[in-house]
Amino acid sequence: MPIISSPIGNIRISSKEGCLSELTFTDEEPDGEILDQVLLSTRQQLEEYFEGKRKNFDMPIGLGGTDFQRRVWMEVASIPFGQTTTYMKISQKLGNPAAIRAVGAAIGANPILVILPCHRVLGSDGNLTGYAGGLNKKKALLEMEGHAFQGSLF
Repeated sequence: MPIISSPIGNIRISSKEGCLSELTFTDEEPDGEILDQVLLSTRQQLEEYFEGKRKNFDMPIGLGGTDFQRRVWMEVASIPFGQTTTYMKISQKLGNPAAIRAVGAAIGANPILVILPCHRVLGSDGNLTGYAGGLNKKKALLEMEGHAFQGSLF
């Protein structure tokens, strides 16, 4: 699984059956030559995103998980660049307003960070909450997309 660098940290990417299957932040150092076309495209699109030249991603994505997790991840995927939503709003869109914690757990299990933009999901009070890559990365991604946050991350 190749590791690439980005302005906010190193990223592990992997593919399975011609689809991007993982994109996670890691402390490991970048390594290896990328030969897989999906991963080459992913690296290129991420570079464009971090340069401010790309707002949408276009690569095949392969998702495991449960039916509920996939529904949550697809809802997250529909959040436009530069906009945010809340866990509550996602649970309402899925027709189960009481499922806020389940939505949070599904978002926490997102295997394809940045591209399935769970960094765009905030707490109901607008605060930054939970992010598998760390709240500093969530804040950096949101600021890159035009959000300015004041004060503490917590």
